[in-house]
Amino acid sequence: DVIPMGARIVVRTCKIRNIPGESECKHREYYDVIGHVIDWDGVTLHIMRDPAANGSRPAQEMYIDSSEIVRWKPILERRFQKPLK
Repeated sequence: DVIPMGARIVVRTCKIRNIPGESECKHREYYDVIGHVIDWDGVTLHIMRDPAANGSRPAQEMYIDSSEIVRWKPILERRFQKPLK
């Protein structure tokens, strides 16, 4: 897939881990990342994760391996509300 540079996207990732003591049981953990694409070479997605809307987390540069990507889609830019007077 082609992921355009500069696009704001949401990426769903999945990490699979074994549950201790259960050799056949695998646990899937899904995470969503929203941000702007810096680079995509088909193997690694380089993305600048958006800061949290409530200010609890700053922007974060991330590298996501293509084997962890479940799906991605473009999304609109965040709307900013005018501060109350």
